Amino acid sequence: MTDGSSAATLPADGRVCVVATRPDTFAACRAGGYPCPRSYDRTERSFAYMAFYRTAPVSAVTHVAPLTSRRVERRGDGEWMTPERWAALIDPFTETDEVVVFALGRLHALADPVANDRSGVRGAWYCTVGDLRESATLSDLSARIDEA
Repeated sequence: MTDGSSAATLPADGRVCVVATRPDTFAACRAGGYPCPRSYDRTERSFAYMAFYRTAPVSAVTHVAPLTSRRVERRGDGEWMTPERWAALIDPFTETDEVVVFALGRLHALADPVANDRSGVRGAWYCTVGDLRESATLSDLSARIDEA
């Protein structure tokens, strides 16, 4: 998946789940998927896009991608979750044998990334594409978070 497209073309009212990604996880997003332990609340929430707070090298929300589908995969029984992806993306953080893979469309770069001016993103934040465009910092974005 390329990430040369701009998020400016996405609908402002599109519902977004913002998650933190380390470099390995962001590389997986570029490859078309974001795996999440099935026990996490975000696997059941309704949203059309995922946005990515990158812990390194930039410490900012830099990209958003449309969610094309979600599916449950089990260790040793999945299509997208190879043994290498389990080892890199899940095993260092939690003990689980079941994940939801959020299949992603093309990554769209935010014209103005949402800069970290606090302690980053923890868990999942919910907002709109318009909120991402209108927020210069995580403090700005946190004021717009939809808890519902």
